Amino acid sequence: MITYFARVIHKTIIFSQKIFMTDILKAVRKQLKATADPNTKESGQRFFKEPVKMYGVKAAAVDRIAKDALKSFKNIPKTTIFDLCEQLWHSGIMEESIVACHWAYSLHKQFQPEDFAIFEHWVDEYITNWATCDTLCNHTIGTFVEKYPKFLRDLQRWATSENHWKRRAAAVSLIIPAKKGLFHKDAFAVAKTLLHDTEDLVQKGYGWLLKVASQSDQQKVFEFVMLHKATMPRTALRYAIEKMPQELKTKLMKK
Repeated sequence: MITYFARVIHKTIIFSQKIFMTDILKAVRKQLKATADPNTKESGQRFFKEPVKMYGVKAAAVDRIAKDALKSFKNIPKTTIFDLCEQLWHSGIMEESIVACHWAYSLHKQFQPEDFAIFEHWVDEYITNWATCDTLCNHTIGTFVEKYPKFLRDLQRWATSENHWKRRAAAVSLIIPAKKGLFHKDAFAVAKTLLHDTEDLVQKGYGWLLKVASQSDQQKVFEFVMLHKATMPRTALRYAIEKMPQELKTKLMKK
């Protein structure tokens, strides 16, 4: 039976966490706004086809603000940090989303299988540009599937999504593992599913994945591209063969 004092302590802890969440979000947003620059905002928009809400803070400064805030997270439960991330994602502002990605990745040693549902929710609800897609997927989701490879089948499912950002996410989540020589079979499976995708950024996503895989398995990537080059979009093909020797590039580019 929970005693009266235990209930009081529990309520106090919950109240303290809510105060912490409010204060840390205010502090982060204050720093982002103070660091924002109109020229950075204007030039940053040029990297995106779609309108992107942003403060105009350079990437290095966003990283620093995210890391400085993490110093105050000692003894803060993972669930509270995920709640903070959710609020940052919900704002729709790119720099806040990037901070959320950093905070989520900082928990990688605590990842549990049930966390995948949270990451997929973020992809479904909040990913609207390549920057937030790649930042979340390269590190947080890439590290997660290294720890729990059974979720590789979910990335294959993502590759068939109607949401083109989720299809890109299927490929770029495997970038860091592929760089380590991991999951190449799954990388080829995702690339094959995305082979004739009509979205430019999806083509670039799986082309990037093949390029990274080629650094440790050049022959297999060469064979894959050679087999599909007749119908493979040229954008994806060029990305895939970027790191190959010139003689191989010539063979693959030849019609």
